Amino acid sequence: MADLELSPILLCIGGHDPTGGAGIQADAEAARAAGIHAATVITCLTAQNTAGIRGLWPQSPKQIETQCRLILADSRVKAIKLGLIGSSHLARWLCQFADEHPDLPLILDPVLASGAGQSVVDAALFNQIRAHLLSRCLLATPNLPEAQALSGAQAPEDCARRILASGCRWVLITGTHAETAEVINHLYGQDGSYQAWRWPRLPHNYHGSGCTLASAIAARLALGQAMIMAVAEAQEFTWHTLQAATRTGRYQWTPDRLFRLEPPLGARGAPQPSMDPKSARHANAPIHRAGQETQTSTEPGPATPRPESLTQGDNPP
Repeated sequence: MADLELSPILLCIGGHDPTGGAGIQADAEAARAAGIHAATVITCLTAQNTAGIRGLWPQSPKQIETQCRLILADSRVKAIKLGLIGSSHLARWLCQFADEHPDLPLILDPVLASGAGQSVVDAALFNQIRAHLLSRCLLATPNLPEAQALSGAQAPEDCARRILASGCRWVLITGTHAETAEVINHLYGQDGSYQAWRWPRLPHNYHGSGCTLASAIAARLALGQAMIMAVAEAQEFTWHTLQAATRTGRYQWTPDRLFRLEPPLGARGAPQPSMDPKSARHANAPIHRAGQETQTSTEPGPATPRPESLTQGDNPP
């Protein structure tokens, strides 16, 4: 089959979160919402819930290599999104893999800690990410604490300057952890370009917001969008997934990356099959369901927020 006959694919390489809030499931849902198929390779298994992580089991780098090579040999991969890596051995192979495919955009969500603040990297893995993997990335999407750890700086512009100097071509530093009334996200480019956006801060803590944003950007880049447009659209999408988040556990909230589905999952509106009159007597038989039906509201939702563009131009970070 000719390459042009194949649909574009986003290859997502990351950890598995059994809650479905973060990790590979977040990647696949964000990609699908953007209109692209995600091929997924799991770097490590985790034991976690919405309160935090309790265990992490990295997978064999050889197994991951075999999976990645088979996907690339068969599919039209247009970008690679990296999340939780799990081991320094795998990080070294990912650097080699990136060198073999310099035409494939590499988008890194540098997961250094769980949403509850627990570290998920050791010193060897941290050094591999900072000294070797960042330089091979088109885009890195650290939150401010991750950017500070990776750069040794404090202010977003100083963090960005050092990360860009490592070889990473773009860096998006998110402001969800900052003590500000609004969330301010900063995008810096090696060419000196800079853009920032303000978003209304939502009231809860969320599990998987970083995965969602990075994958939403990667999906759009894989579909051919320019960087600034991809980042802008992915932020808007991610904000709405958080606005529509549900409480699937007792602690952090889970983003709804499929909020645009009509009708929503669990809501009324699915076509009903016609019923044979002879079977009508069974229609009122009790049905055992896990959980309760979702109640939908007929009231209109809030208007889409319009982020304020803070700065745009050619000033270096």
